[in-house]
Amino acid sequence: MPNPDSIRILLADSNELRAQMLTGALKRRPEFSVLNCPMDGDFTLQQLRQGAANVALICSDRRGPEICLPVIRRAHLASPQVAIVLLADLIDSDLVVNAFRSGVRGVFCHSEANFRDLCKCIRCVHDGQIWATSEQLRCLIDVLTNVPSLRVLNVNGDHLLTEREEQVVALVSDGLSNRDVARELSLSEHTIKKYMFRIFDKLGISSRVELVLYAMNNGNSREAEWIPGN
Repeated sequence: MPNPDSIRILLADSNELRAQMLTGALKRRPEFSVLNCPMDGDFTLQQLRQGAANVALICSDRRGPEICLPVIRRAHLASPQVAIVLLADLIDSDLVVNAFRSGVRGVFCHSEANFRDLCKCIRCVHDGQIWATSEQLRCLIDVLTNVPSLRVLNVNGDHLLTEREEQVVALVSDGLSNRDVARELSLSEHTIKKYMFRIFDKLGISSRVELVLYAMNNGNSREAEWIPGN
């Protein structure tokens, strides 16, 4: 019978063999109870909403971080009380920043640490701490107060949007809802709606889909920067 005081872990991994091996190793630790599932965003969210775990280990897919990061973000927004750890074989600065922006409380690299360190990582995030190496923290400090922007120009190279509107376009293009954009920029959802109306009017479009397509064809990413709120 599982220990009611154990740390409940949900392991999401598209690699079935690795998931079985890691699940078996974690289950041998008396302080953990473990449930594994495939890398499926809907199923992972369902398990978290049902209270299956208070720590989620989400493994980076071999196809790239674009597979696991949306799962992490959805899981964080749906169940912010769950501590999420990204497990990856290789980690670069972009992955670290994007993972923490998506809501993880820890990034763990298989190639740079051992199983004992993973157990320590799980206990740390469960206790409300952050798990990151010194190098990862340096990456985060560099962008701590920054939000990405997407410069939108017309055929003459003129700016069409304000700096804040460019940030809104960048976040919408990343798939965030108005509520998520508001949370990201520390603004009200009503303010974001007003920004969206102004952006639509300036660009001559009428939907989020058109905005994303317009940004893909006419936008250029630029370095993230801090812009004061209204």
